[in-house]
Amino acid sequence: MRTKIASALLAAAFTAAFTAAFTAHAGAPSFVATGNSLWVAQNEGSLPKPKTEPGLAVRPERNRDYALPALEILGFDFLLNRFNHAFSGSRDYDVTGASIRRNLRSGWGTDRDPFNINQLGHPYQGSMYHGFARSAGLDFWESMGLTFVGSIGWELFGENTPPSRNDQVASGIGGAFLGEALFRMASLVLETGGGIKSPFWREVAAAAISPSTGFNRNVMGLRTVFDSHNPAYYSRLSLGFAGTADNHPGLSTTKLRREEAQADFSLDYGLPGKPGYDYRRPFDYFSFQATASTANGFENVMTRGLLIGRGYGEGDRFRGLWGLYGSYDYIAPQLFRVSSTAVSLGTTTQWWLTRSIALQGTAMAGAGYAAVGSIRSTSATDYHYGVAPQALIALRLILGEKASIDLTGREYFVSKVAAGNLGGHDNILRADLAFTWRVHKQHAVSLKYLWSRRDATYPSASDISQTRATLGIFYTLIGHDQFGAVEYR
Repeated sequence: MRTKIASALLAAAFTAAFTAAFTAHAGAPSFVATGNSLWVAQNEGSLPKPKTEPGLAVRPERNRDYALPALEILGFDFLLNRFNHAFSGSRDYDVTGASIRRNLRSGWGTDRDPFNINQLGHPYQGSMYHGFARSAGLDFWESMGLTFVGSIGWELFGENTPPSRNDQVASGIGGAFLGEALFRMASLVLETGGGIKSPFWREVAAAAISPSTGFNRNVMGLRTVFDSHNPAYYSRLSLGFAGTADNHPGLSTTKLRREEAQADFSLDYGLPGKPGYDYRRPFDYFSFQATASTANGFENVMTRGLLIGRGYGEGDRFRGLWGLYGSYDYIAPQLFRVSSTAVSLGTTTQWWLTRSIALQGTAMAGAGYAAVGSIRSTSATDYHYGVAPQALIALRLILGEKASIDLTGREYFVSKVAAGNLGGHDNILRADLAFTWRVHKQHAVSLKYLWSRRDATYPSASDISQTRATLGIFYTLIGHDQFGAVEYR
């Protein structure tokens, strides 16, 4: 079965045919602002000007228009269903009046679709809904509500299988968390360039990051740029190779690739310590990481963002923020896979130990709904959903402008609560250690050690233990001279 990621991209490319027939929004205003979400005007064919430049045209308010993104989501789902019906080889997309009536009457359970479809394809589908709404001018909470409703619509009308709560959580909530991070990154490229000078290639890059945002800009004529409020951010792009340092496959029968090429991108947005920057809007702080591998496609896609919170500090040397965070994680270290959509209480801080050495960190603890299972397992029961308490701690020690040490630890306990099957539980641990050394300007070399372990217990099977560790060397393009350190000095 082809994944919904590829089909979602194709559906986005053809959504214009549906929306153009039902809307007259191609000539939408060039200036948009909604509530706390301010949009900076961009003249046709020109780059956005920084907010501080004279002559910036901003309209403070506008009436919210929900019709355009709602119709776009309907058109997207229709085309996605038709594409999957024609090319997936599955009968799940043979939707009829009888299947719709049955879905409307049936209860919500859990399904057994392939893991990458449920836990990666569905969140990406939800991110498309969210991007349609955000790029049309809705704020985060309105867009999240529309994403949640759009996901319900797909569960009832997009497939003929009974609606599943795991898909609703992954698409309707995880999709909003992922979609907001993608929307913010696409908007940042348009606003600041991200090192890209050409207006054309900025548009291409932004559309690649958030296709629904690119669609509304370049097809529907919504030529606006989200005002980021000039956050402190730190980006890294790493390219290199990793080899196996430890491997215990457990029930997995996958043929392990001991060496793999990897491309890793990560971004920390809204880092604490910048004077005048506050956290009034959801995801004014967020962290995003995605790793592609020759061994298994996406090795991970992870994002966490502050939903509701505020900043704090003591002088110039210690600054932070705290509150409620939303997160979406997908992790697949060849042997097993785990994915979680969660909310957590946490804090993100920066502490200048000396004038040249800074310590940044995030600590979070909360709960969500998660899925976990072996890749190509020998056991039919080795596929588990459940409520999942979880925790994270991430530290970065910045040694002047020469080096940094990053350490991240995660834990997920996937319980039998709301499991939807015979029960059981899983405990997932993951540790990521990286040392980065600047060679010249923004060019650096990184050594990375990544360790993942799963321990699981099921009533009808023996206990499962799986461990995977890799050691790699990478060329790293760093986004800022100070490895993400903010102000002071």
